[in-house]
Amino acid sequence: MFPIRDTLSWQRFPAVVAALILVNVLVYVYQLSLSQPELQHFLYHHGLVPKRYFVPSWGEKVGLSPLDLSPFATNMFLHGGLFHIATNLWTLWIFGPALEERLGSGRFLFLYFVAGVVASVAHAIFNANSPIPALGASGAIAGIIAAYATRFPYAWIKVLVLIVIIPVFFYVPALLFAGIWFLIQVLQGTSTLFVPGMGQNVAWWAHIGGFVAGWFLLTRIDPTGGPWARTAGHWRSGYRNRQASSFVDWRR
Repeated sequence: MFPIRDTLSWQRFPAVVAALILVNVLVYVYQLSLSQPELQHFLYHHGLVPKRYFVPSWGEKVGLSPLDLSPFATNMFLHGGLFHIATNLWTLWIFGPALEERLGSGRFLFLYFVAGVVASVAHAIFNANSPIPALGASGAIAGIIAAYATRFPYAWIKVLVLIVIIPVFFYVPALLFAGIWFLIQVLQGTSTLFVPGMGQNVAWWAHIGGFVAGWFLLTRIDPTGGPWARTAGHWRSGYRNRQASSFVDWRR
């Protein structure tokens, strides 16, 4: 399921979400300006290479200090291609604005960064011998998805599902979307433990770690009314918005 939009409205411009998107885009443009050798050097030094921390002798041999912990944060701003960055930032734009308005800019930014760092740690632990740099904001965004679904469980999310080659659009509650998404990450991540190399191009455990961190943090930084407060109002509001458009759309 790929999210298309949500039905929650927001009143204030999401300055932090917009800034995060801008920074990611600027870094990606910088990546495009590099030659292939320069890009490889840049990604290996600022992306997260787990092996440099778990096999320090290897890290020192290839010029990657195991004492430099900055990649646990900097890798969140690097991306491996246009599709990678586009899907990540689109997802952030869908789930970020309403959550930023609810939490405030400071708490939203705190949640984003902590979820991203926890995602990096989870990826490193479960891929300790990997010499491949992990890149992308998806771990931090997984935390945003979890926090959004916890705070607004009955907000409606319009999603796209491909049935063979036919795109189908329909609405699901945010809690259901997040639950299915998280289950997929757990199944895929667990499969990599039993079949090494399977799905190695996706940081499944970063998604899992970021999601758990987002859920845990939301329940502690948004105490007013609890994470399930006002859900009935959001359900009714989302339902009215959903009624204004078709419940299932078919596109060929």
